[in-house]
Amino acid sequence: MSEYVRSRTRTARKAPGLAAVAAVLATLGAAFGGTADAVARAPRPAADVYVAPNGDDRAPGTRTAPVRTPERARDLVRQRTDRLTADLTVHLAPGTYRLARPLVLDSRDSGAKGHRVIWQGSKGTVFSGGRAVQHWKPVKGRSGLWSAPAPAGLDNTRQLYVNGVRAQRARGPIPVTLKSTATGYTASADTLARWRNPSDIEFVYPSGEALWNIQQYGLGPWTEPRCPIGSMSGTTVTMAQPCWDNSTKRVEFADIPGRSINMVGPAKLTSDALPGYVENAFEVLDQPGEWYLDRHTRTVYYRPRAGENPRTADVEAPVLEKLVDGRGTGSAPLHDIALRGIQFSYATWLTPSSPEGFSEVQAGYTVTGAEGWKTQGLCEYTPGGTCPYASWTRMPGNVAISHGRDLEFSDNAFVHLGAAGLELGSGTQNTTVRGNVFTDISGNGMEIGGVDAPRPGSDADLTRKVSVTNNHLYALPREYHGGVAILNGYTQNNTIAHNQIDHVGYSGISMGWGGWPDKIGKPATANVSHDNSVANNLIYDYMQALDDGAGVYTQGLTGSSLDNGEKITGNVIHDGWGLGRTVYTDNGCTYVTVEGNVLYGAQANVLSAHVDYRDNLGNNDPTRIVGNYWEQGDRDGNDKGVVTSGNHILADPSKAPADIVAAAGLEPRYRGLLDRTFAARSVPEAPTRVGDFAANGSAYVTWNPSYVDGGSPVTSYTVTATNGTHTVSTTVPAARFKRAAYAVVDGLTNGTPYTVTVTARNRVGQSERSSAAAPVTPTADGSGTLPAASTGVKANAEATAARLSWTPPKTTGDTPVIGYRITVSDGRAITVTGRDVLVAQPRGKGMLRVIGKLRPATAYTFSIAALTATGTGASAEVSVTTSTALPRSHS
Repeated sequence: MSEYVRSRTRTARKAPGLAAVAAVLATLGAAFGGTADAVARAPRPAADVYVAPNGDDRAPGTRTAPVRTPERARDLVRQRTDRLTADLTVHLAPGTYRLARPLVLDSRDSGAKGHRVIWQGSKGTVFSGGRAVQHWKPVKGRSGLWSAPAPAGLDNTRQLYVNGVRAQRARGPIPVTLKSTATGYTASADTLARWRNPSDIEFVYPSGEALWNIQQYGLGPWTEPRCPIGSMSGTTVTMAQPCWDNSTKRVEFADIPGRSINMVGPAKLTSDALPGYVENAFEVLDQPGEWYLDRHTRTVYYRPRAGENPRTADVEAPVLEKLVDGRGTGSAPLHDIALRGIQFSYATWLTPSSPEGFSEVQAGYTVTGAEGWKTQGLCEYTPGGTCPYASWTRMPGNVAISHGRDLEFSDNAFVHLGAAGLELGSGTQNTTVRGNVFTDISGNGMEIGGVDAPRPGSDADLTRKVSVTNNHLYALPREYHGGVAILNGYTQNNTIAHNQIDHVGYSGISMGWGGWPDKIGKPATANVSHDNSVANNLIYDYMQALDDGAGVYTQGLTGSSLDNGEKITGNVIHDGWGLGRTVYTDNGCTYVTVEGNVLYGAQANVLSAHVDYRDNLGNNDPTRIVGNYWEQGDRDGNDKGVVTSGNHILADPSKAPADIVAAAGLEPRYRGLLDRTFAARSVPEAPTRVGDFAANGSAYVTWNPSYVDGGSPVTSYTVTATNGTHTVSTTVPAARFKRAAYAVVDGLTNGTPYTVTVTARNRVGQSERSSAAAPVTPTADGSGTLPAASTGVKANAEATAARLSWTPPKTTGDTPVIGYRITVSDGRAITVTGRDVLVAQPRGKGMLRVIGKLRPATAYTFSIAALTATGTGASAEVSVTTSTALPRSHS
């Protein structure tokens, strides 16, 4: 192909011989997926368009004379669609298409006369919005630091990739003490003001449940807001507006102190609005894998990881914010288009770097605008509120469609992206998303529909009949950790089925919206949603970074009856790290059926009961929880509309029904997606949210795991405690940490403060250091006080297993709870550990565990005692008799 293109002017003067023709056909056949003989024999539809990275946009776009850019191919398609007698295929040869601007598609680019326009890529076809960063040199006097000139067009970006591996934008601890003011902070010294480019610095407010010296900084434990600095003068830090006001001044109900009118989270950043760390500052560029763009000198800096050579590496800086921009309208929709076999990569999103920042509400939605804090999406709940309620600003997609019908996205890869991966906006109908990979995305993996129009006035604005099946979504979000794998708004007849979602920072699937008014005794926002299905998905290792979410999180009105309400069926959901649930039916969640799922390894399985405020009857929102295999073990009953029936206690996940397990996740023909790779193998991402407490001669340390493993599973974690002169480390296997959720560093000197960090290791090597936990000082002067007994201990038993539940002790003595000991009257002693143990105690959240290997029709007594670093506390008991064994069938 390349030789043909380079020789076009020569062959125009002299006709090639038969051998030359054969060579050309052989090259073209390989490029477009066939042999030379196949190319020679194949029919050549007149309408098809051929594109190659080294083609020529002056060419006619034929198989032997392809054009170079997708944009030119689009223009050729426009000239041909009115003459279609079959599907028109745009053949995209392998290679990287560096887009100068987004590929904009509108109604003129649609299929016609019952035929489609198919954009067909093949292995190695990449739509890139990036620019290669080249000409790297070591920086004199800065060991390990390299620099390169910013390529043309790179004025700003938030991401950098080295051989496909995302580098970490320079981050580190804040070197001064900050005190909040109305407009920002007063610093204890002018250090920040003396840093280069202080107005490019960004403060990050990591959130999650407060635990073991971890401060909860954000706008709810499901958020991670970010705000840039506006300006600095001496010790005065003025934060950028409107991000600062939108994050610190959200209006509250006058008669409900502390309740923000948006009803989702707090009205202002918690922990006195102090940031957790600083990002995008040259002065904290101190670890391998970190980078910084000095926009003023147009220089990119990078500290290579072990084994990387910047001179020979493929270093990519995203420039474009969209790769494909589908601009249909209600009256002129984009329709009958398929995009297949394309890798969409290297796009950014610059709004968070602007004064808007990233003032998060939930799932990547933010408060924006100069007075967003007191008006945006607050509707009738506040004077001047904009409607509808909860219509905040959605994170955009790097591939985005509005008003698209009869579309297909199949066999694509959405990777190395800086916003959401794929946005199917309002008016998307009859669309298929099948067999794609979504990974290494800064925010949400996929977004379906919107929440700006709960009841669209036109059928054309409805989002419906979107099928999302057999996709693999993993290792995301990478930057905006409150993002989810799949986000669904107000939609109808959508199917989300047979997907695998794993290693995600927050929730796997988020459905519905507008249910929060039940917090003030009001009904959820009325909307058009109905007949949406979440079926046969495999979701695991979710909520790895934040809390208060689920494998499937859903809320608000989902239909008008249980018949047409949302169905969550046949899913296998397990091993959530954060405080939350496998299926979370949250505020105002009405007409949901949760049936035939396998649910385990979470703080709780299904949260169901909320008051239905649409009438004055005092009932709960109608919900069906039927035929699940779970650890929750609720008894059958009808709690004023919440029907629980025929569920089974799951004591051993390996005993879950084989047919449910086999049917969940990718269907057999799509399991090859699990083997697709898009980057060189690398070290894991650093652990996050490190917390600690001190005991006699030791420190107990917890952290959030590295859910981005660099393509090789994390094998161990190393915890290092140092006081400047004395350093002690301990290494724990990753499997042990997953069970216990903490590690102990012994051999510390009492009476001296230690700083603790954690690194992760895989087969490639060791990660960056985590941010440090708050310093701790071991001491031998404890009072020896032990925890009180747990309260509210209950048991529910089936024939061979019992579900135990309890509320952690209100007082723990000298040190926090790190586990429980359950003593069974048959002589067994079982130690209970896990992150829910650590988080549940300070929040007073309920605990549950399943005890298996029981005998039918037998009385048992269980004794539960809390464990701390100081010792074992008082016990509480409960007795129960197992039921008579009955045969069970599963259909």
